[in-house]
Parts: sequence; structure tokens; C-alpha cells
Amino acid sequence: MLRHEFHPGKLVAGLFLLLVAVVYAGDAGGAWEAPWFVALPLVMAGLFLAGVAAAIHGIRPRGAGRPGGAKSVKEPRD
Repeated sequence: MLRHEFHPGKLVAGLFLLLVAVVYAGDAGGAWEAPWFVALPLVMAGLFLAGVAAAIHGIRPRGAGRPGGAKSVKEPRD
């Protein structure tokens, strides 16, 4: 399996959208009553936290072994 870069902002946004889906699925199934406007604060909070997570992830220092990080320069041997 190919490795890919971790994007925590997408993870947080996806979890909050999944939470909205669970809330409305519970409402549709009769488990509880959810007002129609409950999705807006959940989605907005999820997008805000996703932006914070992506910003924190984007400003961290990159190591030498990571893509886009500092590359070590080898000196030529004689």
C-alpha cells in the first residue's frame, strides 16, 4: 500500500461531518429529537477546529527525513 501524507484537518472535518450525520440519523430513527438548526454550529465548529489543526500541522518544523524538509548535503570524497 502506498504511503501518503497525514492531513489532520481533513480528519477533524470528516469526524464532525460524521457527527452531524449521526445526529440526523438518530433523529430520523426516532432515537431523539434534533432541531433543524443543529447542523450549522456543528459544521462551523468542525471547520474551525480543522483549520486550527491544519495550521498547527503546517507550521511544525520538518525533519531531515521528511519530504520538503531540510536535506543533508554529502561532501564529495576524494
